[in-house]
Amino acid sequence: MKFVQLESRGGNYLVVASNVAWLRVGENGQTLVGMVGSQPLLVTGTPESVAAKLAAT
Repeated sequence: MKFVQLESRGGNYLVVASNVAWLRVGENGQTLVGMVGSQPLLVTGTPESVAAKLAAT
């Protein structure tokens, strides 16, 4: 199980990379990260930069 740290304006998240289902452009230059069995997370960065972090694991 690989954890990835994703930064947010309200705090940071540690997510399991294999539980990410989708990425979508959010508001104010942020990205929505869809998690399997959970609500989406709003994190900083573009979908491309978040995808790069997830792929690096």
